[in-house]
Amino acid sequence: MPVQTTPNWQKSSYSNGDVQCVEVARSATAVGARDTKLAGRGPELWVCPGSWAAFVGSVSRGIGQG
Repeated sequence: MPVQTTPNWQKSSYSNGDVQCVEVARSATAVGARDTKLAGRGPELWVCPGSWAAFVGSVSRGIGQG
């Protein structure tokens, strides 16, 4: 899956200070997520936009919370 070379990372509005922070980057072909605390040194997860939309929808509906 091709990914742009310099993603524009944006911190989630749901991030909790420096404790639970996530950043998301979007391109035409992929959506990436990473842990803000690692300041760009950690792993990134990239998925297709459809998979990201399904994930966000599931979280919004509370699926997977137990």
